Amino acid sequence: MFRSFGRVGLVVNPTAGGRRAAQIGHEVARGLREREIPYVDLSGPTGSAAVEQARAAVLAGAVDRLVVVGGDGMVNLAVHALAGSGVPLVIVPAGTGNDTAMALGVPVGDPGAALDLMLTGATHTVDAARVRGSRGEERWFVGVLAAGFDAVVNERANMMTWPRGRAKYTIAALRELPVFRPIPFQVVIDGVLHDQRAMLVAVANTTSYGGGMKVVPTAVLDDGELDVLLLGEVSTATFLRVFPRVFSGRHVDHPAVRIIRGSRIELRATGIVAYADGERLGPLPRTVEVVPAAMRIVGARMRPGPPER
Repeated sequence: MFRSFGRVGLVVNPTAGGRRAAQIGHEVARGLREREIPYVDLSGPTGSAAVEQARAAVLAGAVDRLVVVGGDGMVNLAVHALAGSGVPLVIVPAGTGNDTAMALGVPVGDPGAALDLMLTGATHTVDAARVRGSRGEERWFVGVLAAGFDAVVNERANMMTWPRGRAKYTIAALRELPVFRPIPFQVVIDGVLHDQRAMLVAVANTTSYGGGMKVVPTAVLDDGELDVLLLGEVSTATFLRVFPRVFSGRHVDHPAVRIIRGSRIELRATGIVAYADGERLGPLPRTVEVVPAAMRIVGARMRPGPPER
């Protein structure tokens, strides 16, 4: 029943989710064979190698869909291979954070159900964001770019060798809190300058990051805009009260929080390294632009209708 899909590309990140993704990747390959879906394994020894192989297969017209097994980092690699191509992305969640998958209703913890969305789900056309650095280097993301306290924690966590998984980020946050100070930012949104000291700056295409932290609950994947969250300067005690609310999205009720929509955002700050989809982008300044309808991603069917083939 799946044969009309043509050949599928498969990319597995064996290190995602505490290395659980390797086993899930075997399950997905077996599931493709059982469903009689022809596929080609495009996984590589590194993420960049996988991106190049996937991009080459897409450009050659060798694959009709790309299935990725991993977390948000693997989705980020897929965006670099697929943006603007029209080739749909199928996500089988297997990472520590699976926020893009959750945003599209893809089941987490059930690889077979995620794979079956190729038949029972819908192909959603969504926006992506293109990021340019000061030297003209270009990167993409589909979820959230972090450039405040969250990015500083990410940077600290990446320098830690122990522990692994989410616990590493929790410990990094606890170590960073006592020494963290508000960051002087210049944020230009569609030509309007917002010059302020901020605790948290996030540019969002989806609502959450970090495995369900609803940092920008107003963000919409297909509205042609990005939502920029600015949490202004507050005391450490206030920040300790406000930041945990990010898990429910209630932090946006605090008067120090602003959310501004725009299509082109310039971020400037000294000594800050930006992260997007959990992946390290590099130091600011960076310019972010939304690219409407850049991606097609398979997810749950949001409204009644016949299966898309």
